[in-house]
Amino acid sequence: MAKKNAFYAQSGGVTAVINASASGVIETARKHKDKIGKVYAGRNGIIGALTEDLIDTNKESIKDIAALRHTPSGAFGSCRFKLKGLEENKAQYERLIEVFKAHNIGYFFYNGGGDSADTCLKVSQLSEKMGYPLQAIHVPKTVDNDLPITDCCPGFGSVAKYVAVSMREASFDVASMAKTSTKVFVMEVMGRHAGWIAAAGGLASDENCQLPIVILFPEIAFNKAKFLAKVDEMVKKHGYCSVVVSEGVKGEDGKFLSDQGVRDAFGHAQLGGAAPVIANMVKDALGYKFHWAVADYLQRAARHIASKTDVEQAYALGQKAVELALKGENAVMPTVDRVSDKPYKWKIGVAQLSKVANVEKMMPRNFITKDGFGITDKCRTYLAPLIKGEDYPPFKDGLPQYVKLKNVAVSKKLPAFKV
Repeated sequence: MAKKNAFYAQSGGVTAVINASASGVIETARKHKDKIGKVYAGRNGIIGALTEDLIDTNKESIKDIAALRHTPSGAFGSCRFKLKGLEENKAQYERLIEVFKAHNIGYFFYNGGGDSADTCLKVSQLSEKMGYPLQAIHVPKTVDNDLPITDCCPGFGSVAKYVAVSMREASFDVASMAKTSTKVFVMEVMGRHAGWIAAAGGLASDENCQLPIVILFPEIAFNKAKFLAKVDEMVKKHGYCSVVVSEGVKGEDGKFLSDQGVRDAFGHAQLGGAAPVIANMVKDALGYKFHWAVADYLQRAARHIASKTDVEQAYALGQKAVELALKGENAVMPTVDRVSDKPYKWKIGVAQLSKVANVEKMMPRNFITKDGFGITDKCRTYLAPLIKGEDYPPFKDGLPQYVKLKNVAVSKKLPAFKV
């Protein structure tokens, strides 16, 4: 049987380590040239497959593919595009098969979060239904850390590290100015429904460096009176207070505090603006001078301070995805399985995509303190190992050196297709 080519694509919001997974996929595939031909990357995710806009990764040097491991964002471009059901949009699915056939693609690696897992599962079901042999493997990625079954998601550890470091540093700043100036600092972090990233802010304070930090989780309905009382208590006791607010915090009426009334390509609320809402609430009710910030892209692009644990797991999951495909697996996702907490040990497992797609993993209630404003020791035990270790990129003249690939296009063989 003639060896098949592979298709790899990145989906959804990019991270500091998604390219490490790409490196893992491509380098591993190159080691199995007897079974896998070329690795084609989709330019801008699944859209690259639909429009036959493929990138020939064989044109990239060994050095550049290796450099992906320390380069942030999506080297091949990503997208927010969710395939509908097979019957709803049969033309798109038939197009995918046409493209895969035209380029002899037998392996499909889709690197993304929950919606991407759903797409990967649908592609797998499609290939079976249409009689085209294709092995679809999902490579997990999401800063939100909300994929089920896997202990953690690549991308999260580095965002968690960035948030924890930023909250510690900002708290030191506020403490030094609190006597005559700013008394409350508010930082908004990502997390539409799950509060994992916000929880990481709690790591800034520990037994060796105790800081007054209040956390607002999406899992806990926001109560204005209780929140203001907590902040006032912290300021009166410590002279200042830092607040971490998740973009997905909801009021007791179930509405996002930061909902701008705009929807993204997946149909999710386009959030952003919880920090100024909270900060102004503090000023109006308590009169404290404040500053606020939105971490936004900075938190997920910060490869300069990535977690070594995160980088290693991201690469290993990309590597495992190829190994699973070579073993004949289909419609699965490699996972991080925690073996022990102290010392922290992990291994790679496997999950069925049917149990991953469209399932969100929220913060357990016992990870959040009874008052709803902090993290418990159990949560700290879970989070702490995920931010450990440094994996600095190479620096030159004070700046990190990241790789920009050539991204040479593969010649098209089919008529144009409009997405």
